[in-house]
Amino acid sequence: MSWRHELMAVYTIWLRDVIRFSRDRTRILAALGQPILFLVIFGVGLSPAISDLGGGELDYTAFLFPGIIAMAVLFTAVFSAVSIVWDREFGFLKEVLVAPVSRVSVALGKVAGGSTVALFQGVLMLLLAPLLGIPLTPAQILVLLLLMWLTAATMTSLGVLFAARTRSMEGFHMIINFVMMPVFFLSGAFFPLRGVPLWMEWLARLDPMTYGVDPIRQVLLQHRVSEAVLATLRLYPIAVDVVVLIAFWMLFLVPAVWAFARTE
Repeated sequence: MSWRHELMAVYTIWLRDVIRFSRDRTRILAALGQPILFLVIFGVGLSPAISDLGGGELDYTAFLFPGIIAMAVLFTAVFSAVSIVWDREFGFLKEVLVAPVSRVSVALGKVAGGSTVALFQGVLMLLLAPLLGIPLTPAQILVLLLLMWLTAATMTSLGVLFAARTRSMEGFHMIINFVMMPVFFLSGAFFPLRGVPLWMEWLARLDPMTYGVDPIRQVLLQHRVSEAVLATLRLYPIAVDVVVLIAFWMLFLVPAVWAFARTE
């Protein structure tokens, strides 16, 4: 019965985060507003200036769209962990920590909840694909859902790791803003990573979001451009991206659970 008890604890924490998010329409709209704003400003604004992608076969808006989906997943996933800091400040976390369940289960429930919420945001952005002339098959959609979920789980684990060691909302937001913007901009979401300076190439290799944006772009543009053009955009085979992303997930998840278990 013990493992069932712990699974119920994971489910309860997951359900709480999902319900809180679904009832907060302002949060949903705000989380969508920034990616859409970036898509409009950069996609439409820079398309005339960047018109030689794939020999002119790929417009910049279509190139940018996978990065915008990754952006929605990234920021929603990481900021979902702010509820840990919020609960700590208002005393709810203390009640959770004294409950007869493992703290590991609570941490896993937070990761599962944040991943689900971030996946939902990514799906909402994915609905814009037909408007941008990007055809999608059911098989593509299924693969994209799996990739978005894995990316969301990885970045939620990173957010939980930060939140478990942060004592104030101000400190959490400062850390997240300092870390997340370079992580996003170095992922190749806004520009191709081929031909960049060597130092930027190495930073991109150390960026977990690089391995989230790359496979999403490959799958999303699979039927939008020719294989020759897709080869110029591809950084790694999708299998390599997935393996590295799972490695980053474990690298963040294990210390995040450990840090949360030591929370006082």
